Amino acid sequence: MGFFTPRFIKEARILSEGASKTLHHHRDLLGEGQISSLQDLISSLNRAIRGKKEQEIDQITRAVETGFASVIPARPHPVWAENIEAIVVAIALAVGFQAYFLKPFKIPTGSMQPTLYGMLGHPSTDPLPGPMNRAMDFIRLGRTHLDLKATAKEEVLGLNEHTKLNFFTFTEVVTTKGKFSIFAPRDVVARDFGVSPGRVYEPGETIAHGYVQAGDQVFVDRMTYQFRNPSRSDVFVFKTTGIRRIEMNLDPALGSQFYIKRLAGVPGDTLRIDSPKLFLNGSIATQTPFQRVMSCENGYRGYSNPSAAQYLTTPEETFTVPAHAFFAMGDNSYNSSDSRYWGIVPERNVIGRGYFVYWPFSERWGFIR
Repeated sequence: MGFFTPRFIKEARILSEGASKTLHHHRDLLGEGQISSLQDLISSLNRAIRGKKEQEIDQITRAVETGFASVIPARPHPVWAENIEAIVVAIALAVGFQAYFLKPFKIPTGSMQPTLYGMLGHPSTDPLPGPMNRAMDFIRLGRTHLDLKATAKEEVLGLNEHTKLNFFTFTEVVTTKGKFSIFAPRDVVARDFGVSPGRVYEPGETIAHGYVQAGDQVFVDRMTYQFRNPSRSDVFVFKTTGIRRIEMNLDPALGSQFYIKRLAGVPGDTLRIDSPKLFLNGSIATQTPFQRVMSCENGYRGYSNPSAAQYLTTPEETFTVPAHAFFAMGDNSYNSSDSRYWGIVPERNVIGRGYFVYWPFSERWGFIR
């Protein structure tokens, strides 16, 4: 019985089997003399195994190992090869996981506040925290502290936005005296800190002081909508491809963008807004997320009738969602470019459901409501 077989015999049998497979795999690369020599070694090992003498088996085992090592070279850099293979597999798994399960997404604007926050600048006159506190603020809250002053009289010549690693957005401020980089999108630098081309700063004048709050980073659930249709009040992510009024205002070089909004209407729904209330099919919307917005509490301001929009511009106007489409609205209705401005979201554009805020670790961390 195998259970009572001595360990040295088990190991010798494994070596014999491995040596036979190795010889078979390399046979076409070896000469007749080398093949014959290796076969003799394997035969000697098998005879020793049948004899069950440990000292003899140990002696021929070393001979087999030495013989094979002298004829068949070791694989070059096996550790590097294994590491490369592991990295390739990890990348493949990550890509597959993102494609079919969870996709990371960065909130780009404030249209979903206070449910979700985009990147915001906070000018301040307070002294900056110490280095350790600044580091902890970034790790925990996603805050980047700024203290930029003009070293001489200088004029802003331009703001150039660029992204690193396809995720981190910086703005390069170009002045008559040089360049400096701010960890924030161009619109945040211009809107929140007032930095714009043509502005002149005197020596020692503050260009940007305060902090930039990173937008919420969320996971998008790509699986749920494979089993059910999107529902009213879901927070959902979609591509802007084919939404003409959005594409008209985008740089064609950027390609399709991704938006995140609240799903306000499904096919067949008739919507109406009588500020601050949202009506669905003739009645006030009853879903909890809509009720929260309409409460006008805790940072919510209700729904609005924007005169500059295309739809729902007055309390009397209605809109019926056509088949295979959805009506999207931001929770920050007074500052949201949504379906009221550019129309419906085609069903084919939907990517998935906003699922979980994974960073920063603010009061919004956790499952998206």
